[in-house]
Amino acid sequence: MNNKAYLAIIGILLLISVVLGYKLFTTSETVAGQEVTIEEGNLERDRLELELERMLLSYDTLKTENSVLAAEMAAQRAEIESLLKKVKDKDWSIHKLKKEADTLREIMKGYVVTIDSLNTLNDSLFREIDIAHRRISDVEQENMGLEERQERMESMIAEGQILQTNQISCLGIRLRSSGKQVDTKYAKRTEMIKTCFNIFENRIAEPGEKIIHVRIIGPDGKVLPAESGESLSFDGEMSTYSVKRTIDYNNAEMDVCVFYNVQGELEKGDYKVFIYEGTTKIGQSDLILK
Repeated sequence: MNNKAYLAIIGILLLISVVLGYKLFTTSETVAGQEVTIEEGNLERDRLELELERMLLSYDTLKTENSVLAAEMAAQRAEIESLLKKVKDKDWSIHKLKKEADTLREIMKGYVVTIDSLNTLNDSLFREIDIAHRRISDVEQENMGLEERQERMESMIAEGQILQTNQISCLGIRLRSSGKQVDTKYAKRTEMIKTCFNIFENRIAEPGEKIIHVRIIGPDGKVLPAESGESLSFDGEMSTYSVKRTIDYNNAEMDVCVFYNVQGELEKGDYKVFIYEGTTKIGQSDLILK
């Protein structure tokens, strides 16, 4: 083989070596670039995973009593959990994952603003409710004060309407054959007990008919009975009265006398005489019979 043939073979081998070397170089660069791309993709996934986990923590801090909003937030939280699983499983491209994460982040920001607004509104409403409660309490206190004053006024009026008496006198009376009444201090001679008194002027009392009851209690502590035997509530207890009289009261001062017809013979001793308008006591006096 001549020199030219050797030179040709050597040239071909050199050319092949250059071509192979170039291909090896370009292949190495491609592999290195792919490794960099993969590493960058892994870093992006790690960042995205961390961000999604932070978003989940943020949802845990968002609290609302609005049931509709709470349901929407629960659904969005489930979306984040689903996306986080895809990031970990690497079953989506990083571009799609980031885009979905951006959408979920914006939705979460909207919830934050909405909840802040609701909390601000709730605070304002609570303040208004508190003010309203205080006003209601003030009005209730004022009403209670008015009711108490009204009750006091009604009590004063009721007390003021009670008839007042003075100049009360009680006498034993015996009747002469002529019908003339003669005072007596002796029990055996007493046929009637006369109780007289003066009723004051009272402009706020109800005018009209008033029933005057007189209860005469003997030395034995028993009430001298009326013929009717009727019992009423006197001083908180059911008891009989001795005599009653109906008067026509027109708010002016008037003198009244009530006569009790003695049944049988009276005992010696002290007698207590109580005067009532209806069943309200308006006066009392004593009578001593020998």
